[in-house]
Amino acid sequence: MGLIIRILISAVAVYVASSFIPGVTVTGGIGTYLIVAIVLGFLNAFIKPVLTILTIPITIITLGLFLLVLNVLMVYLTAYLVSGFAVSGFIAALLFSIVVSVVTALIDAIV
Repeated sequence: MGLIIRILISAVAVYVASSFIPGVTVTGGIGTYLIVAIVLGFLNAFIKPVLTILTIPITIITLGLFLLVLNVLMVYLTAYLVSGFAVSGFIAALLFSIVVSVVTALIDAIV
């Protein structure tokens, strides 16, 4: 039950982020938001930790800012895998990842 709630919270965060950020488009309705949330969660759970470990030297040199680049890569990979989700530009992907993180944290704190 908790997993379903977290997916729904992430889907709401994706909706909020795509509504406010120009350059991020989600077409196809509620199902696409859910798929984007599931794929993004899967990538952040399994692929991002591997990339984080592989890029430790770059992350140390940039004082952790390279982790933002990894977040953008996860958003781009999600856009590549999900057909109804598109991101145009590095800044749009960066803002999308930040807004999704903040909205998810806020909704999670409320729930």
